[in-house]
Amino acid sequence: MLHFLIPVLGFVGCIGLLIFFHELGHYLAARSQGVTVEVFSIGFGPALLKYRARSGTVWQLSALPLGGYVKMQGWGDTEDTTPVEPGSFAAAPLSAKAVIVAAGPLANLALAVLLYAFLFMSAGKPVTPAVFTSIQPHSAAAAAGFMPGDKVVAIGGTRVSDFSQLQRIVTQNPDAELDFTILRGGREFSQQVDLGAVRQDGTHIGHLGVTAKPVFIRLGPVSAIGAAFQQTGAVITSWGAEMRRLIVRHQGLSDLSGPIGIAEVTGQVAAMGWGPLVDLLAFLSINLGLVNLIPIPILDGGHLLFYGWEAVMRRKVSGQAREMGLRLGALLILTLFLVTTFNDLTRIGVFAWFSHLL
Repeated sequence: MLHFLIPVLGFVGCIGLLIFFHELGHYLAARSQGVTVEVFSIGFGPALLKYRARSGTVWQLSALPLGGYVKMQGWGDTEDTTPVEPGSFAAAPLSAKAVIVAAGPLANLALAVLLYAFLFMSAGKPVTPAVFTSIQPHSAAAAAGFMPGDKVVAIGGTRVSDFSQLQRIVTQNPDAELDFTILRGGREFSQQVDLGAVRQDGTHIGHLGVTAKPVFIRLGPVSAIGAAFQQTGAVITSWGAEMRRLIVRHQGLSDLSGPIGIAEVTGQVAAMGWGPLVDLLAFLSINLGLVNLIPIPILDGGHLLFYGWEAVMRRKVSGQAREMGLRLGALLILTLFLVTTFNDLTRIGVFAWFSHLL
């Protein structure tokens, strides 16, 4: 029972923290734009705990913790015949509405930067030097006579600073002959290497056949913040590449995970220590922010799409079109939820177990 509860509680705690910051972004932006916030809720359903602040906002913890919302005065009032009250969302200018809606996803990205900066200052930033830890048998590296402990100084006249740069050079040169400068035992020497090639996602990439081990370097506050922005940008770039692979090439749909998969991974990572857990939190926070920026009606990105239409066309999206868009968006999100849940259940063997039972 404890083995089952740890991933569930870890998942609920992580998702609750990310949603809190997401909704806090909406809340702070709404207050800054003069919009009255009536309710700030973590979770859905009946309220378990309530507190009314001096501002009039009711802060509450609800029974179903997988979600949350900020209820603003006048939210959803789109018809021109609806009475507009001062301080309501409907009375706010278009730019203010866009700021309020975009603030949630941006808060998740800002949280990721803070988490990465904290991680790099406390546990350290992982840096993988271009030093071989192991050599795969019958690989290009083995044929070249490379040994564990060898450090790559340069490839073809290009200085190599870390293992990621080594990987980029190798993968971009399948079946090529490159000149490696190696440092071994304090002595440098050059070695010609005939790279191999492997097929990945339908593309041939270069293959050397080595592994390397990361080391952790603690950074100062300024360096940690800079590195945190770089790491956040790298995750965003990787997320964009995966989305292009999913949409353009129709690849990777079976790799998507939903709440069950995230809960499983959260439990596994939590058992590894607080450092990997903070890293996972930052990664999930970025994903939550980016997913909400997808221009699908019902998500924050969908609302921004409506506001963009209104800004360009100088007229609001009709109520009928908005309602249809919201329904299609809800259907798409539900379909994605079912697909990811199916993937998760398949991955953990539920369907195979049921089939065997039958």
